[in-house]
Amino acid sequence: MADQIPLCPVRSAASRQRAASSGAAGPGAGRPGRYQLEDESAHLDEMPLMMSEEGFENDESDYHTLPRARITRRRRGLQGLVCGGWRLLCTSCCDWLINVCQRKRELKARTVWLGHPEKCEEKHPRNSIKNQKYNVFTFIPGGFVLAVTITREAIDEFRRFQRDKEVNSQLYSKLTVRGKAQVKSSDIQVGDLIIVEKNQRVPSDMVFLRTSEKAGSCFIRTDQLDGETDWKLRVAVSCTQRLPALGDLFSINAYVHAQKPQLDIHSFEGTFTREDSDPPIHESLSIENTLWASTIVASGTVIGVVIYTGKETRSVMNTSNPKNKVGLLDLELNQLTKALFLALVALSVVMVTLQGFVGPWYRNLFRFLLLFSYIIPISLRVNLDMGKAAYGWMIMADGSIPGTVVRTSTIPEELGRLVYLLTDKTGTLTQNEMVFKRLHLGTVSFGMDTMDEIQSHVRDSCSQLQSQATGSTPPRKAQSSAPKVRKSVSSRVHEAVKAVALCHNVTPVYEPRAAGAGDTEHAEVDQDLRDENRTYQAASPDEVALVQWTESVGLTLVNRDLTSMQLRTPGGQILTYSVLQTFPFTSESKRMGVIVRDESTAEITFYMKGADVAMSTIVQYNDWLEEECGNMAREGLRTLVVAKRTLTEEQYQDFESRHTQARLSVHDRALKVAAVLESLQRDMQLLCVTGVEDRLQAHVRPTLELLRNAGLKIWMLTGDKLETATCIAKSSHLVSRTQDMHIFRPVTSRGEAHLELNAFRRKHDCALVISGDSLEVCLRYYEHELVELACQCPAVVCCRCSPTQKAHIVKLLRQHTHRRTCAIGDGGNDVSMIQAADCGIGIEGKEGKAASLAADFSIQRFEHVGRLLVVHGRSSYKRSAALGQFVMHRGLVISTMQAVFSSAFYFASVPLYQGFLMVGYATVYTMFPVFSLVLDQDVKPEMALLYPELYKELTKGRSLSFKTFLVWVLISIYQGGILMYGALVLFESEFVHVVAISFTALVLTELLMVALTIRTWHWLMVAAELLSLGCYVASLAFLNEYFDVTFITTAAFAWKVSAITVLSCLPLYVLKYLKRKLSPPSYSKLTS
Repeated sequence: MADQIPLCPVRSAASRQRAASSGAAGPGAGRPGRYQLEDESAHLDEMPLMMSEEGFENDESDYHTLPRARITRRRRGLQGLVCGGWRLLCTSCCDWLINVCQRKRELKARTVWLGHPEKCEEKHPRNSIKNQKYNVFTFIPGGFVLAVTITREAIDEFRRFQRDKEVNSQLYSKLTVRGKAQVKSSDIQVGDLIIVEKNQRVPSDMVFLRTSEKAGSCFIRTDQLDGETDWKLRVAVSCTQRLPALGDLFSINAYVHAQKPQLDIHSFEGTFTREDSDPPIHESLSIENTLWASTIVASGTVIGVVIYTGKETRSVMNTSNPKNKVGLLDLELNQLTKALFLALVALSVVMVTLQGFVGPWYRNLFRFLLLFSYIIPISLRVNLDMGKAAYGWMIMADGSIPGTVVRTSTIPEELGRLVYLLTDKTGTLTQNEMVFKRLHLGTVSFGMDTMDEIQSHVRDSCSQLQSQATGSTPPRKAQSSAPKVRKSVSSRVHEAVKAVALCHNVTPVYEPRAAGAGDTEHAEVDQDLRDENRTYQAASPDEVALVQWTESVGLTLVNRDLTSMQLRTPGGQILTYSVLQTFPFTSESKRMGVIVRDESTAEITFYMKGADVAMSTIVQYNDWLEEECGNMAREGLRTLVVAKRTLTEEQYQDFESRHTQARLSVHDRALKVAAVLESLQRDMQLLCVTGVEDRLQAHVRPTLELLRNAGLKIWMLTGDKLETATCIAKSSHLVSRTQDMHIFRPVTSRGEAHLELNAFRRKHDCALVISGDSLEVCLRYYEHELVELACQCPAVVCCRCSPTQKAHIVKLLRQHTHRRTCAIGDGGNDVSMIQAADCGIGIEGKEGKAASLAADFSIQRFEHVGRLLVVHGRSSYKRSAALGQFVMHRGLVISTMQAVFSSAFYFASVPLYQGFLMVGYATVYTMFPVFSLVLDQDVKPEMALLYPELYKELTKGRSLSFKTFLVWVLISIYQGGILMYGALVLFESEFVHVVAISFTALVLTELLMVALTIRTWHWLMVAAELLSLGCYVASLAFLNEYFDVTFITTAAFAWKVSAITVLSCLPLYVLKYLKRKLSPPSYSKLTS
């Protein structure tokens, strides 16, 4: 019985014909008498007789569920058991497939055989870079309306694909048993032996085996990894470096055991083992023996064994996956569109209810949904996408910010909604160029204008020491006290300059020069040492600036290796020092030191320099150090305190034995080594204080001031040390001179973090300075509290931040504040932060183009940020807000007219306008004037820059909100009602006149509303208005099917259309004038 029920009602041919003729009828087909409501009850006789009353109450789509429900009841016994078992089996298989597809690959430690990739026990990822956000299936067209969006995204994605392909296609030399072979970067495997030439990018994470440099070490540039432009020293594995030839790497049986892939770019643990020697050789591997991917070899040619590839490399693991960024304006418009959809459904239900649910009411419901579908602004997406493209073109065409590139064209409006700006320091706020500015000896200070005095002091002291060493008497003996005082100052200056020239980690690098045939070896060396092609490399630009300064005053560092240093005096004498111990700078100790032995006198000296807070407790008592360091810091200088201590041979031997023993200990090694060092760091002789300036980028201070006045809160996230970060924060006026800075003490436990947060909570209007390690601890236990306190600060400085921490901070701000964030940087270490922010800006600088290519917007200099945000960001947001609301208004007006028309004719589900009229209304008749709103501006760019406070208003989102949306809804209802009722009242005999009058008045009203919305006229706006009006007037001659051509040429048509149009627009003009007079907007006060 149930199986015989048809799935849909059957209709006769005659009824289908009647339905077709009634559906084709429209307002233009005749008089109003023709539009009688269809007798829906007449179709009841055509319904299948076997349908139950229960079935009739269901929708047509539910008919087929009835027999299924009844059949289900019959499933009993063995059949039910089999079906249930089959369903369980299918479900289990599906779950297993989902788990397999979604399961992440477990990272494990590995053993890598040199030159034998095939020996690897497990598969490793391909060594290719992938920055694309989509795959090919993403771009299957979703419809004509989305064509513009799809095309724009496809172009952006294709550009990313081309950039990745360029990197992945770079060729490298691979060492094989047969010799060298060329291999693409993407084809490199774990275990390959790769040769990397000077100035070539390291393609994957490798362990450093050999180098062409005699010292067994090389320099690498890590600017694309950690943002530091200084060169880092890397040491080859001693076992492989000692091999006579390259080919011997295949004659030994050796492997590297590497830890599992990790995020930390500053540490590595592994071992190198050679099994074919007796006994087997085991070498411990650390960060000094690694060459991470994306670094650049700066000296010599290196050979390394690949240990990590592709997404397991440190650089890729520290880069967050790119996400598809959606602007806040788009999200707000989506919310309004959802509200419009609910309004569409509600209006359709109301119309069906007023009909009285006669007949198959669900069919009428769908008809009303189609008739009122213009409420949903389908063309809004196309208009906005075209507008975004126009904004991007305007930004790139702006001559005031040359070189600016819009790489993500979907979010130009985001530039106008920003609250937090997170910026890198090195290369972004600063030029990363250090200049020596001040030397202070306590009783005397030397500045840039008195450097010649230092030079003369050094020359005098060196000549005196040289004469004493040779046993000759000086040419002029000092007879009075004045020369003695002068000699005292000269010796102090010389001692200070010598300490600065020796206490560092700088290495002079020479470009190789071919010597002439007649040159002797001595002459060649002498020529190289005096040549201009000498460059200094160090782990910090401060160090280079200090050594360059000592060279300028006469004491030149000419050579350095792991065990010795050579200085050249103004007289050309070479002073040789043996490097006995080196104590590198750490963020905990805040100082570095070196113990050297003068080869000429055998004198052993311990030199140390560091921050004033770290050095003040270990130098002899003085009354000027703290004051002078404060004075220099207020000038924006980075200060270093230099001290020394002379050691006897017995003292040094005792220290060396204790230090070696501490370094060999397994437990608490760092604490024991620090304790041994502290025995030396006592009662040291204070020599001098140096002041170095890191030059800021051009116009950084006024740009930061502009952004602060615009309401942005600026955070500085840097990988640099705390002292440098605080110094730049003050010199760039990120933190004003009147503001206090709370330096968050290092914390390692929950209790310490709790105490320090409570101490910080008591501070008011105070900038926060916190290190990455302390930040990590606080976020682990007190994430919400820390973010809440930090957001109340006028400025925040985070130092020693890893790339992952930078991105984590951006995500925390977005989650906790729900405000829009912008990240700006110039190095590869800023890519994660840029991609995590709502809006990422990259600067093309000395640190390469990684940040620029990964960013949404690329600029040349930091100062361009001000105009990009305050002018273009503000204009883009206000224009898109007006454009979006106007497109909604355009659909609401015609839907209101349809509702009025249906209500006037007994709630008939019959369209008011058909065919080309609806297509023309959405396109040629109104499209150009509406789109011309992207050219509108409330204030000139110069005024927006002069009064950045105008930008602050945008963060409240008042240009597009539910309040403004409701205003436009009321305007649409008013105008739609006036236009439709006016046309119904004024028409006389033919109903086709209603269509002509109402549609013409509708088009004119839209054109006038655009004119009402515009604040600053552009000639293209006038052209768009005239073009649309001309298109409509010209098309009247061809619309015989919809209009009575003889009627539209009469005076009656003209005055009726004019009257309705004036009645729909004039009250709005009056209200706008009164509002502008009584409550003028902020920008109008500036333009008046």
